[in-house]
Amino acid sequence: MATGMAIGTFLSMHGGRVNGTPGSSPGTDTPEDRADEVDDFPVMWAASGTVARTLPWQLDPARARANGCRTHAVITDRRLVIVGFDYVKGAHDFIYDDFLWEVPRTELERVELRNFKTGLDTKIVFTDGSWCRVSSRARERLTRYLIEPLDFIPLRSLSPAQRKTAEEFAARQGPDAQAPLVKRNPCGCFRIEVLAPSRTDVRFGHPRLDSLMDSNGRELPITEYHPQDFLT
Repeated sequence: MATGMAIGTFLSMHGGRVNGTPGSSPGTDTPEDRADEVDDFPVMWAASGTVARTLPWQLDPARARANGCRTHAVITDRRLVIVGFDYVKGAHDFIYDDFLWEVPRTELERVELRNFKTGLDTKIVFTDGSWCRVSSRARERLTRYLIEPLDFIPLRSLSPAQRKTAEEFAARQGPDAQAPLVKRNPCGCFRIEVLAPSRTDVRFGHPRLDSLMDSNGRELPITEYHPQDFLT
């Protein structure tokens, strides 16, 4: 996979209860790690020389907003990349990314979903023991391919009907839509996802461009989705 999925990501700094974004995972008042989520609320643990210590200042929401900056995360099969751009209010398609930071996926120890407060947080732990806590408007889309295996099904391995459905879905997403990525869900359905860079929004990152098909290549209506098929 040579492409990534861009989505907004910011270091999370929460004091009291904060309502989550509509459609996001619900937050909870029950801490998973009382020492870090109640007694204290660090958003980074990084000794000198560790990976987390190298994170760009643009991920600090207070400094980023003060300087009119926004950030997106780009996930590929090899790297986690952070890019930044100047935010122009009202211009949702005005994005000129500058490279800020990257880390090989081999240096990611684990990625944990954290639901305390907003339900939008993720803890990323690096192999050297340092870590950071980030918040994303579309957390599951940020973390999905950092947690799941990248076991995409090659298009040539699909049946003719399945490949036709996947390619036709991709073609409908825009002239710059890239080749569809297909995975088999635990329920047996096939998830089709497409990246179309021109569809990226300054506030929300890349939109959700996905669909489901059955083993016969029939695109499924949402009424036939299984609970685990839904992706926030």
